[in-house]
Amino acid sequence: MARIGFVGLGNMGAHMVRNLLKAGHEVTVFDLVPAAIASVTPNGAKAAPNAAEAARGAEYVITMLPAGQHVRDAWLGAGAMAAASAPDALLIDCSTIDVATARDVAEKSGRAFVDAPVSGGIGGAAAGTLTFMAGGSEEAFAKVAPLFEIMGQKAVHCGDSGAGQAAKICNNMILGVTMIATCEAFALADKLGLDRQKMYDVVSTSSGYSWTMNAYTPAPGIGAKSPADNDYKPGFASELMLKDLNLSQMAAEATDADTPMGAAATALYKTFVEDEGGLGRDFSAMLPRFSARSRKDS
Repeated sequence: MARIGFVGLGNMGAHMVRNLLKAGHEVTVFDLVPAAIASVTPNGAKAAPNAAEAARGAEYVITMLPAGQHVRDAWLGAGAMAAASAPDALLIDCSTIDVATARDVAEKSGRAFVDAPVSGGIGGAAAGTLTFMAGGSEEAFAKVAPLFEIMGQKAVHCGDSGAGQAAKICNNMILGVTMIATCEAFALADKLGLDRQKMYDVVSTSSGYSWTMNAYTPAPGIGAKSPADNDYKPGFASELMLKDLNLSQMAAEATDADTPMGAAATALYKTFVEDEGGLGRDFSAMLPRFSARSRKDS
């Protein structure tokens, strides 16, 4: 049994805490939202009055927070978790943030630090089937690997600090671009009079095969069961996809990388979220968006 501090109990974090508790670990939690804390205390989590107290005395300290500034404030700001944690504590940040912040926090924390963003969404967090993309030393990764095995089904050591965030950004840029192409194809099939099921039967077993087509089909009643079958209630919200695509373009600008498809996907999701009712809908809700449009709308 390990003593674990956990800060950030949103849709992902709360499920991760429950899986750690099921495995017999002692978990002390904090979140700015009291209801979030109350959602895991019945499962055996101990509540802390602030982030620093959640970290105090823990062997492992985990954060799952919305953005880079939140991560920086939690670890390095007033009442910093890094300072409150034991000198030999292992610090793990599972948030999806920019690479520069991940590297800076790791350097300034004064502790062994692993950046470990995840893939798998709310369903993966609940089922304990997340994929962790980890950056940090080999020694730190080996030490935290048993916790990754509880919360996920796969963990990859991607390299030094920041490498986990780099892998997540690249992965989700592919995901955003591919979802748009998949939704465009279904919308085009509709206008051509091609039955969606027939298109799926062909594409899912030929060169158009993709995760967005085969495992997260954006068309209701077709292929894999997905948020499309639940009125596009989010498994992975469009605004979170926009956040990750923005991070990809920040990284591309910082490294002078040419990413025209990533930039186009970012612009499309920005319009969808901010101007077209995409906020709070699954990122696969691009399909009804394209279905309702014509070329003159572009």
